[in-house]
Amino acid sequence: MAVIDLRSDTVTKPTPAMYEAMVAAELGDDVLGDDPTVLRLQAAIAAVLGKADALFVPSGTMANQLALGAQTRPGQQVILEADAHIYHYEAGAPGALWGLTTLLLAGDGGALTWRQIEAALPPADVHFPEPGLVCLENTHNRAGGRILPQTQVVEIGAGARARGLRLHLDGARLWNAHVATGTPLAELCAPADTVSVCFSKGLGAPVGSCLAGDRETIDRARRLRKRLGGGMRQSGLLAAACLHGVAHHLRRLADDHAHARRLAGELANPLLAVNHPVETNIVVVDVAPPGSAAGLLAHLAAHRILALSFGRGRVRLIPNLGVGATDIPAVSAALNSYRGDAA
Repeated sequence: MAVIDLRSDTVTKPTPAMYEAMVAAELGDDVLGDDPTVLRLQAAIAAVLGKADALFVPSGTMANQLALGAQTRPGQQVILEADAHIYHYEAGAPGALWGLTTLLLAGDGGALTWRQIEAALPPADVHFPEPGLVCLENTHNRAGGRILPQTQVVEIGAGARARGLRLHLDGARLWNAHVATGTPLAELCAPADTVSVCFSKGLGAPVGSCLAGDRETIDRARRLRKRLGGGMRQSGLLAAACLHGVAHHLRRLADDHAHARRLAGELANPLLAVNHPVETNIVVVDVAPPGSAAGLLAHLAAHRILALSFGRGRVRLIPNLGVGATDIPAVSAALNSYRGDAA
């Protein structure tokens, strides 16, 4: 039996067709601005997201951090939902790289409202940090792949502009929100000044993200990318994989969503519960005593199924390009056969 890897949608390998696209890629030197495949990717992503320009970078973390660095000054405050990826999983970069403080607000399923943000903004007083940037995450990882209500995103964008604040959208899994709702990507991105998207999650590319926004901001981000060592040379090899993923793997995200819903729907174990709506491709399982996250992971591993610890008493499973419909019954059976750590 092959291993069923549900740890993340980042674990996928390039398909044979993606490898062919990489081998055939026309190359240049992207740091010098003349890799034609990178230029084609950047233009395509800027167009589909409805922005003036885009920048290819190695990772989603770098894309997010370039957005912060290009739109703030040291000492300013960035407003984040309390479970945001930027806060939890980017190694303290807002403070370490840009000298920013963070204001964390607890959202509902990862979603904030402008009223909530405005009420928490510090007063215009020299004793307090000056707010500079609001960041949203769509879909929201720690909320179980939840999709932000677009009306709230629009309201936050308008409120931020009225207060002289910029808005960044961490759209590492924005593709999933687009496929699940049918909302055009440009519409999802319209309220934001900058947007990051990732190709190495649901789209199956081995490496790469883009940051999109207005030309001035992307120019600043390009300089910061060089400062952080993110300038790559013949990176058209990677950009070709990203272009292939967008062209051929975007629509199939609906399969991952269906597999996630099936996993949640077939769960019939009193020790395990999915306590969030499964809207896209993430299933977070809460484990009750006498079970534990470590115990469930060991049980799944014994059935050649890999998942990921997602905090105390929680396990995350993400269907992905490498998981087919025929794998789901085996995962459901393994989850339902778990009897706790002492079993």
